Amino acid sequence: MLDYYEKLKEQLALEYSCSPEDLEISDNVLTEAELHKGRRIYSKYKPFFQMVTLGKNAVITADSCLDSFLVKFLKLGNGYTLFDVPKLIKIESELNSYGYTLTEISRMYLPSSDVVIESDIDVKWFTNKEINRFYGDKRFPNAICPKRDPDRPDRIVVCGYDGKKIIGMAGCSEDAPGWMQIGIDVMPEYRSKGVGAYLVSLLKNRIIENGDVPFYGTSVGNIHSVNLALKCGFRPCWTEIGSKRLNKIMQY
Repeated sequence: MLDYYEKLKEQLALEYSCSPEDLEISDNVLTEAELHKGRRIYSKYKPFFQMVTLGKNAVITADSCLDSFLVKFLKLGNGYTLFDVPKLIKIESELNSYGYTLTEISRMYLPSSDVVIESDIDVKWFTNKEINRFYGDKRFPNAICPKRDPDRPDRIVVCGYDGKKIIGMAGCSEDAPGWMQIGIDVMPEYRSKGVGAYLVSLLKNRIIENGDVPFYGTSVGNIHSVNLALKCGFRPCWTEIGSKRLNKIMQY
């Protein structure tokens, strides 16, 4: 866990234009957004606003036009308290004036323990171009990307089967070099039977064996997904929120 945590601080420092130490000091930190090589790529544009906490302070990277507002905002609380809804409402109002809105809050997880979940489910593995056969299949909105994405390519998929029928899929995309985000989809009639936890634990362990970092994300209110992450040996490590354009036609 400690090795992953140090790697996490290095990765977030890259994405938030700060130092690893800035993520654990007592004071909140504001930096100007930049696009650094090696970041997780969810957009080709610089973040207009993005905030993260590891549970102590908060670090914000943003467009410089928000500086005067954010300098005052960062004085409203310590670290994670800036993710409280009344404070987020203030950010949302400011972002709206520039044609932006907040994204959902993401709770992110890293492995903390070795977990082996036993099951008699048959599985098959697919890697890289072998995954192409699944693009366009609406059964798998979380396990894989909607289409092949060169910025965050799907690397590994493990499918569970009941005979020849796919009952679940866990997949990982390489969101940054060596950083594999896991997603899971289980067919409705097979949910709450341990299928998701089994597939996620298999994939997590395979990623670790390959020498990469598996990570997992949930929305704050998705209790089922949170419990699945904990069951598979993940631990919540950071929380972040970003921004996106209110209207794709608008250009800032």
